Amino acid sequence: MKSDLDRLMAQRDLQALVAVGDETYSAPRDYLTNGAQVTGGLVIKQRGADPVMVVNPMEIEEAAASGLKVYSYHDFGWADLVKEAEGDRSKATVRLWERALRELAVPPGRVGIYGTSDVNVYIDMVNDLNRIDGYTFVGERGLTIFDEAYITKDADELARLKKVAAGTSATLRAAWDYIASHRAQGDTVVRSDGTPLTIGDVKRFVRRTLLDYDLEDTGMIFAQGRDAGFPHSRGQDDQPLRLGQSIIFDLFPREVGGGYYHDVTRTWCIGYASDEVRQTYDTVMQAFQIVMDTYEEPGQPTYVLQEAVLDYYESLGHPTQRSQPNTMSGYVHTLGHGVGLNIHERPSLSHLLRTDTLQVGNALTIEPGLYYPDKGYGVRIEDTVFIDENGQMLTLTDFHKELVIPLEG
Repeated sequence: MKSDLDRLMAQRDLQALVAVGDETYSAPRDYLTNGAQVTGGLVIKQRGADPVMVVNPMEIEEAAASGLKVYSYHDFGWADLVKEAEGDRSKATVRLWERALRELAVPPGRVGIYGTSDVNVYIDMVNDLNRIDGYTFVGERGLTIFDEAYITKDADELARLKKVAAGTSATLRAAWDYIASHRAQGDTVVRSDGTPLTIGDVKRFVRRTLLDYDLEDTGMIFAQGRDAGFPHSRGQDDQPLRLGQSIIFDLFPREVGGGYYHDVTRTWCIGYASDEVRQTYDTVMQAFQIVMDTYEEPGQPTYVLQEAVLDYYESLGHPTQRSQPNTMSGYVHTLGHGVGLNIHERPSLSHLLRTDTLQVGNALTIEPGLYYPDKGYGVRIEDTVFIDENGQMLTLTDFHKELVIPLEG
């Protein structure tokens, strides 16, 4: 979590972090600025000190919402720097970084660069930045300092996660009610005028509802029948909803404009479920409960939870990624992943990655599933859970796990 940053910086021998960003969303910038929405600028965190923001003068008020110390470009003589660089803003920006670091009394040493922008810009800039006397500007691959800090969440982050969870759960409830308000004509779900209700109709309803909770869709899955047998099939927008077909609805929205995510999956059948789908659904629900029962306390390796599900599915004859590594039927993915400012974070709940452990402050998904595209169905159940200060694993998802949506129209 954020309180770990100074320790992680010391481990990496970093004197400072610089988080950059342009008009696109930058998770490291959000993380350091408590979600302040700004365009461009720098966030500089010196080891042992709070971050500060250096922004375009037009962004001062937005940046102030961070609660951090805020400087404008003018505080570092931006106009003079542009003039000295004969209008070359790239050269002026390098000089701006140098002035900011020196006037903020950042000691000489290694400075890590993070954030989001055009890669070509920073490949070119780093060459010039590394000509600044006393500083070495570096990047990271693999598990970066932010990746490691994201693994556990503090109270402020949990509050944001809970708000997103509440809005997502309310949207699920609205989507269930929306579908249920329709009627059937033969095996097709139809609207009042007799035209088919399609997957695209449902997705549009969901996107509109998310906005009521200041959330935005990031590519939901609403896959029916055979498509539900492929875990990442988004579904076909023009496909009418059919009675008795399994539907995997995976919703993973975030705060509007970028921010914290929630991740939840439900499997639904409209009107009724076949015996085979219902049996598979009950099996996945049992796998979900096995995970919750297998969790004991912080410090437990994450792979233990995945292996409990693998053992259960294999005992029933389902292929898994352990018993048949190349299978595309049965249980074909890992049990879950961390969730935060990114939809996929550490820890990983994989039987192949055996270094991650469960910790107080983890927010992660639990999502066992079984997929049989050749049989025309798939089933997945997913909640986002949180490990609280008492070591308890609690769900953040507040929506029921019923299978069949009854039609009321």
